Amino acid sequence: MQKWIFDLRSRPFVILVLAFIFITISVLLGITAEFEESVVEYFQSILGNQSLDLLMQSITETGDVIYMLIFGAILLIVRKTRRIGITLMILLVFTTILTGYIKCGVDRDRPNLEFTGTPFPIEISSDTFALFCEGGANASYPSGHAARATIFGIILGLSLSYRFPRGCYLLFLYPILVSISRVYILQHFPMDVIGGAILGALLAGVIAKKTKLHKITSESKI
Repeated sequence: MQKWIFDLRSRPFVILVLAFIFITISVLLGITAEFEESVVEYFQSILGNQSLDLLMQSITETGDVIYMLIFGAILLIVRKTRRIGITLMILLVFTTILTGYIKCGVDRDRPNLEFTGTPFPIEISSDTFALFCEGGANASYPSGHAARATIFGIILGLSLSYRFPRGCYLLFLYPILVSISRVYILQHFPMDVIGGAILGALLAGVIAKKTKLHKITSESKI
């Protein structure tokens, strides 16, 4: 997991920045628009399986910033996991603000398709929205849920990597499932979640390096 943390002058940082810029430009120019429309239309066509609908809605709900902040606060309370909690809290707040600004700049609307699947018992929380422009609640790129889920996968995976050097990679299933769920419930286009995941990996790698999380977890064997 050490390769997932890096500084600003590293090769992974440059690669992720370039990848995010490339995805963003593709979205702005509409290069992938036709393909993405076909993907969300396909997901709309397979809605109606009650178990799958409720599962996907449950998964997407776990990516809400409130639940993640509560989880981070719990880690802050426990002395042994305090630095992990601090790292998560910093990332969650910064990512939420940053994705809000980017959404405002890109100004891409969410899929204009109605979710016709099984209704969720509670109202599904909205994604991070642009606080600084009109119509920001409908802004789509990048996905805040995907960014936060990727951060969780990397930070928690790193924290467990010394005790579970192979098993820790299973945590990457979480951001993958959250990203799929966001497209499944017609809240995002594919490039939204890809861009969000890249942004989450970028921020997690840099902040984890700044907080020296890798040294703390290796010493404490969390």
